[in-house]
Amino acid sequence: MKNVLLVCGTGASSGFMAKNIRKAAKDIGKEVSVKARSDSELDEYIEEIDLLLVGPHLKYMLDDLKKAAEPYNVPVQIISEEAYGSLNGAAVLEQIEKIIEL
Repeated sequence: MKNVLLVCGTGASSGFMAKNIRKAAKDIGKEVSVKARSDSELDEYIEEIDLLLVGPHLKYMLDDLKKAAEPYNVPVQIISEEAYGSLNGAAVLEQIEKIIEL
């Protein structure tokens, strides 16, 4: 099973997104662990994740997050504003599947 971490400012809005991604994965028979946390908690999870997804409102932090993830070979991607704003778990699941094999 692949482990995906979603980060946003406080971890609140990404919690709803993570839930919708898990539901979308279950609906099509895919197994993926998706956790939502604050960006300040990244160090606690970086060693155990396969992908780091970032809320679009944290785009300004992308370079720093990539630097933090690089030693662990963890890809980092921004979630599209449209998918994030509508909490479209299926759309973000498609994004995940383009980056890592589920």
